Amino acid sequence: MADSYLSFIAIYIAAISLMAVILTIVDKKKAREHKWRIPERTLMLIGFFGGALAEYITMKLIHHKTLHKKFMIGLPLFFIIHIILISWFLFA
Repeated sequence: MADSYLSFIAIYIAAISLMAVILTIVDKKKAREHKWRIPERTLMLIGFFGGALAEYITMKLIHHKTLHKKFMIGLPLFFIIHIILISWFLFA
């Protein structure tokens, strides 16, 4: 039973992480071109729903929004919450 949950969680996290990476890169590209941007709320929601680690790493790698405390503190907190919830769900 736990194996099927673990598989679902892994697929979900992979999918939302890929989305987080893509959205972060697109937002950086749009910023450079002075075009329409992805709202910060959308980026934070993607992090909240599971893409926090991938989004944080991407932001650090491409130097995007690294001066925004909202992202540099919020995304790691989301990730810690994700680890706690997944651990509780799988091992409770």
